[in-house]
Amino acid sequence: MPIDQVDREWALEVFRESLRTSRLSLLLDGASTLSNENPVREIPTDPERLQYLRNLIAYILNGRTIIFTYNVALLVILALFSLLHLRERIRERSRWRKIEQDSATALECVRKTANDSEAANENEAESSSSSTLEGSLSSQVTLKAADADVERQPLLGPRRRKSFSKGLGSRLVNFLKYLLMYQPRPIPFINRTLPSNGTSLFVSAFLGLNIFYHLYQLPFELKYFFAFADRAGIIFVVNLPLLYLLAAKNQPLKILTGHSYEALNIYHRRVGELMCFEAFVHFAGMIIWRLWISPSWLKSNSFYNYITHPLVLWGIGAFVSYELLYFTSLGSFRQRWYELFLASHVVLQVAALAFLWLHFFTSRPYVLASLVIFLVDRLVWRLWMKSANFTADVTVLEDDQTLLLSVDWDIPISKGRACLNSFSQSIRHGWRPADHVFISIPILGRSHSLQAHPFTIASAAPVMDSVHSPNHAWLSLLIRVQSGFTSELLDHARSNSRIGIRLDGPYGSQDPLNMLRSCDDAVLIAGGSGIAVVFPLAWDLATSHSGKRQVHLVWVIHSRSQRSWIPEERITELRELGVHVTIPEPTTEAGRPDIPSYVTDLVANSEGRVGFVVSGPDGLNRTARNACAEAFKSGADIQLRVEKFGW
Repeated sequence: MPIDQVDREWALEVFRESLRTSRLSLLLDGASTLSNENPVREIPTDPERLQYLRNLIAYILNGRTIIFTYNVALLVILALFSLLHLRERIRERSRWRKIEQDSATALECVRKTANDSEAANENEAESSSSSTLEGSLSSQVTLKAADADVERQPLLGPRRRKSFSKGLGSRLVNFLKYLLMYQPRPIPFINRTLPSNGTSLFVSAFLGLNIFYHLYQLPFELKYFFAFADRAGIIFVVNLPLLYLLAAKNQPLKILTGHSYEALNIYHRRVGELMCFEAFVHFAGMIIWRLWISPSWLKSNSFYNYITHPLVLWGIGAFVSYELLYFTSLGSFRQRWYELFLASHVVLQVAALAFLWLHFFTSRPYVLASLVIFLVDRLVWRLWMKSANFTADVTVLEDDQTLLLSVDWDIPISKGRACLNSFSQSIRHGWRPADHVFISIPILGRSHSLQAHPFTIASAAPVMDSVHSPNHAWLSLLIRVQSGFTSELLDHARSNSRIGIRLDGPYGSQDPLNMLRSCDDAVLIAGGSGIAVVFPLAWDLATSHSGKRQVHLVWVIHSRSQRSWIPEERITELRELGVHVTIPEPTTEAGRPDIPSYVTDLVANSEGRVGFVVSGPDGLNRTARNACAEAFKSGADIQLRVEKFGW
């Protein structure tokens, strides 16, 4: 046998054995036994080849050692954010205890309102199309012309401002916070919405951390390109559990950071995009290495033998599965084929994990951790603990493109600790303001029994207290008709007023409510179906958590028919409870309301901290966010949460 062939077989065997055992198998004493099954083989004597092989294996194994600290770094970052969240929660609790009245008084207010609501409705004479701001504000919401481009209008025109006199250091801090809060315009041509600068900065820091780990102690020499491609695969694998954790509906991150999975979804998408890029670098790098860079004495007999090797085939299967996951997760794909996105997401995830498990043994601990997260979230929590079946009433509303799905039931008495109940109990035990559920309707077809669609609960949360335990719950979902599932539900509702449903939930975070409770003025701004988020919050603030604060609710509607989404008697009850409700004229008739002016006037008239919760289309969210950022730059004490709806 030619000496080059001996060198090749020996080198490939040492190379594979070193990577499999994660330690250097190359011995320099003139003979080596690679395993108990293999005979002793003479080591080639070319010192350059031996040194090159030793260095290449060392660089690869060194990368695997370094990457272990990546998860430690993520845990340290999580610990820091958890401590910051804990500190903020302590401060919020201290503030809301000073602001809120005794809870018994608040609950008595709820019961009195419920008993007197019918009488109050008879005496209520306000028009449903009123746009006057009721309360202490002296101004009204100014409307732009219907044909004006709100994106081209200045955020804040010349108007009265409160003077905030602070030192240079405070002004610099406020300016930095303004920059972090500000949300840039969408990307031209593709019209892609960008997040706030703070979110973009955090994502950039995460990407920078991964770039650092990818390049740290790598030799920047072409002959060691294999180590670069291998490190890309390692970066992919170590991020795998994080990807599945951010996607899980039941996760500890909500307790640690205060943000539920839907708020963390943007990070889930960015992690997925990073992983798909690293997978591409790994795949393309290995092909480039084999075709053009690898020394001839390390190459297998032919490229066909290389590409059809089982290890490579399993890797290609994992690569294709995750790339398909990425493309079917794009917003344009989800909007057009949401049902296909749901089905393919589950199938491709299972296939990708299986391929990755078979591809290489070093990935198996991470694959196993990801699979456990996926199965526990999907099967244990969502299908077993969090799922409940109901028979619901479904009504087609005035605009003929919106459905109201309603269901009520007796609430069982909860046993056990409240913190554990919130994780393990289903919707039958109640929910909290701004929570949402996933709905499945098997009667619409076999495929729909396996699909779950998210909707925010538009009705007020049942009042929970230890003295007067609630015995009944009324749940309502506002469903805007699109294509697919909602279109089929509309067709069914036109001929059937009742339907069997399965609800998975509730899910959500109390961070927006806790923030509002700690503020002297609470402002809730909704656009269209965003009222499903802010109405329960306003109701809860006015009843269960009433106190020495002003509560303002602004609901921007597109057409008058949208007023039917919330019963007029509910709006009346909110006003009687002291909430300043503003419903401007529909945008189709009067144009878009001047939200920046409204924000500025509210801040100018406030004597303390102002909390804003905004939920609506991207344009409204961005306008309100940037108006708050401008006020923050001026020194106002502002807290902001943006609850973006959509999927």
